[in-house]
Amino acid sequence: MSDGTQAGGDAARGQGTGGIMDAGRLLVRATTAPALLVVAWLAVSLPLLLAGVFRPAPAIALFMPVAAAVLWLGFRSRPGGPAGGTAGERPGSLNAPGGLAAVQRWPVWTVLGIAAAFLVLQVAMCSQQIVVRRDPASYVQFATWLAGHGSLPIPLMESAFGGPDGALSFQSPAFYQHDGAVVPQFMAGWPLVLAPAGWIGGTHGIVLMAPLLGACCVLSFAGLVARLVGPRWAPAGALLLALTLPMLYVSRNTFSELPAIVLLLGGLSLLYDVRRETGRVAGPKAFLGAAALGLIVLVRIDGLRDILPVLVFAGLLIARRRPGGYWTAGGLLLGAGAGLAEGYALSRPYLSYLDSSLKPLLAIAAAVLVATVAMVVLLRWDRAGTRLRAAGASVARGRVPGAAAVLTVLMMAGFAVRPLVQTVRRVPATRDDEMNAGFIETIQRIQHMPVDGARQYSELSLYWVVWYIGVPALLFATLGAALLVRRLLRGRSPEWLLPYAMVVWTTTQVLIRPGITPDHPWASRRLIGLVIPGLLLFTVFASAWAVKRVRRLGYGPKVVRGGTIAGVALMLVPVLITSGGYLVTRTEQHEAAAVDGMCDALRPRSSVVVIEQSTADRFLQVLRGECGLPAARTTGKATRGDVERVAGRVAAAGRHPVVMAAKREQVAPYGTPRRVLYLRTRQDGRTLTEPPGGTWGLSMEVWIAEPARP
Repeated sequence: MSDGTQAGGDAARGQGTGGIMDAGRLLVRATTAPALLVVAWLAVSLPLLLAGVFRPAPAIALFMPVAAAVLWLGFRSRPGGPAGGTAGERPGSLNAPGGLAAVQRWPVWTVLGIAAAFLVLQVAMCSQQIVVRRDPASYVQFATWLAGHGSLPIPLMESAFGGPDGALSFQSPAFYQHDGAVVPQFMAGWPLVLAPAGWIGGTHGIVLMAPLLGACCVLSFAGLVARLVGPRWAPAGALLLALTLPMLYVSRNTFSELPAIVLLLGGLSLLYDVRRETGRVAGPKAFLGAAALGLIVLVRIDGLRDILPVLVFAGLLIARRRPGGYWTAGGLLLGAGAGLAEGYALSRPYLSYLDSSLKPLLAIAAAVLVATVAMVVLLRWDRAGTRLRAAGASVARGRVPGAAAVLTVLMMAGFAVRPLVQTVRRVPATRDDEMNAGFIETIQRIQHMPVDGARQYSELSLYWVVWYIGVPALLFATLGAALLVRRLLRGRSPEWLLPYAMVVWTTTQVLIRPGITPDHPWASRRLIGLVIPGLLLFTVFASAWAVKRVRRLGYGPKVVRGGTIAGVALMLVPVLITSGGYLVTRTEQHEAAAVDGMCDALRPRSSVVVIEQSTADRFLQVLRGECGLPAARTTGKATRGDVERVAGRVAAAGRHPVVMAAKREQVAPYGTPRRVLYLRTRQDGRTLTEPPGGTWGLSMEVWIAEPARP
C-alpha cells in the first residue's frame, strides 16, 4: 500500500514487460470509461428527447458511432514526457516518468475485483422502489414513461374520462399538472440513462441500473485516487467508499447521485490526464472532461453549485495561456448549458418549485462568471499580471500557507462544536414544508423525542459524516486538507488544485446547510454526492503522506507495509460498524411483482379514478406508465355523485370505469370490491440523531370496483 516511492525500480523492471504496461493503461481507461459512455449517451439522447423521438432505433444507431468517437478521444494518448510522464511529477503518480510502466498488476486487479464484488452484492440486495413514495420510484416511473413513449410531457388523456371535469385532477407527487399535461418533477438526465435498461429488461432492468452505476462510482473513485495519490492506494480508496453505508444505500435505489458521481469523478480524472498529453490530444480530452462535469447539471440542477470552481479553473488556464483552457471552458459551458436548456424546456415546473433557491444560485453563477472573465483580463494584462504573480510568490514564501492549514483545522473544529451553540429550525412556509414537518414529528414520536417539526438537525451535519466514515478517517481527512492547502499556496501539487477546490467548496456548503429532510439513511444521499468521496480522498492522501514519513524514519518495508494495512483496517472498523447490518439487509422487495399483478387485474381500455389520497399519490403515475392506462384522481371536494357521474362519462366514451382506493369499504359503494394489490415488505428505518439501523414494516393494499354501466 505504499504510495509508490519504489516507482523507479518498478519502472525499470517493467521496461519491456507488456503485462505491467497494460495494467497501467487498463487502470487509466477503465476508470474513465463509465463517464465517457454516459457523456456519449446524454449527447445523443437529449436532442432526441427534445425532438420528441427518443426511441430505441435512432438512439442506438446514433450512440454507437458517438460512443466510439468519445472513447477514442478519451483514451487517445500522446505522452509529453519520457515513458509517458511529465518531468517533475511526484514519483508513483500516473504522470510521473515511467508512471504507466510503474503500475503493477495487483492494484488494478484488486480494484476491478472490489468493483465486481460490490456489483454482485448490490444486485443481490437491490431494492425495488417502484411505487411512488420518494425520489427513487419517481425516477423509475419517469424512466418507464420515456422507455415506453420517448417524449414529454405526459398527456392527461382527458378524453378517456369523457373530457375535462372539475372533479378530476391528474397530478401526484413528482408529477405536476402543468399547461394541460403532466410534467415529471426532476431533470431528465438520470431517466435518460435508465431508459435503455427499460428497453432491455423492463422495470427489473431499470432498478438494476443502480447497482451497475454504483460499481462504476467505486471504480471511478479508485481511478481518481490512483492519479492523485498513487495506484497502490487505489484499492484502499475503492474499499473505503464501497463499504460506506451511503454508497451502499444509493446504489441499491435509483438515486440521481449515481450518474452525478460517475460524471464528477470521471471528469476530474480526464482533466488530470490532460496534464500528461501534448499536441492535439490534450484539447479534446479536456473538452470531454469538462463536458462530463457540466452535464452534472442535466442530472441534478444543484450540480450547478458544485461545478463553479471548474469555471474559475478554466479561467486560470486561459489566463496562463494554456491551450486546454478554452477547451475546458467550452466543454463546461456546453454541458451545463445542455442541462439548463433541458430544465427550461421540459422541467420548468420543477425549476419554478425551486425558484427561491435556484435564482440565488443562478445569480452566484453569473457573478462567478463575471469575476472569472475579469480575472482573465487582469492576469493577461502584462502590468497587472506581473504584479499579481509577484503577490502570489510573496504569499507562497510567507506565513499564509501555514495559516490556511491552521484555519482548515479550526473550521472542522467549528463544525464539531456547532451543536453546542446552534439549533437549526425552519418555520414551514409552504405545503411541502408542512408535510416535511409532519413527517419529522412522526419520526420524533416513534423515537420518543421532543416533538418539534421545525427542527432541521443541520447542526449535526459533521456528525452525520462521522457516522459513515468514522473518527479516524475524518481526522486524517482534516490533516490531508490542511497539508494540501499549504502545498497549493506554496505553488506545489498543482494537480490537486481543481479536486481540492471542488471538495472544499461543496463540503463547506453542504455541512452548513444540507438542505434535505434530515432522516437517515435518506439524508446520507446529500453527503455521498461529493462530501464523503472528497473527504475519503483527503484521508487516503494523508495516509500516504504518513507512510512516507514513517519510511523516512528508517523502518523496513515489512513494518511499513504491515502498519499501512493495519491503518486502513482501523479506518474500516467504524465504517463497518455503521454499515455492517445494512450489508445483508434487503428492503423494498417484491414491488415489481405486486405492480405487475395489479396491472394484469385491470382490464384493457379501463380508465381509473382514484378516490383516496395516499393511493393516488403512490399509484397515479404507476397506472399510466406501468399499466398503460389513463388515470386521474378526485379533488378534495368531490362527492360520491361526482364519482358516479365521471364513471358514467367514462362508459359513454367507450371505456371501462374503475374506481380505486386503499380499503375495501372505500370502493364498495361503486360496485363489487376486488383487491388487486397486497404487499407486505420492509423499508429502511428512519433516524434523526443517531446512525441508521434496522427496518420498518411497509404495507400496501389497493382495491377496485367497477361501476355498472348505466
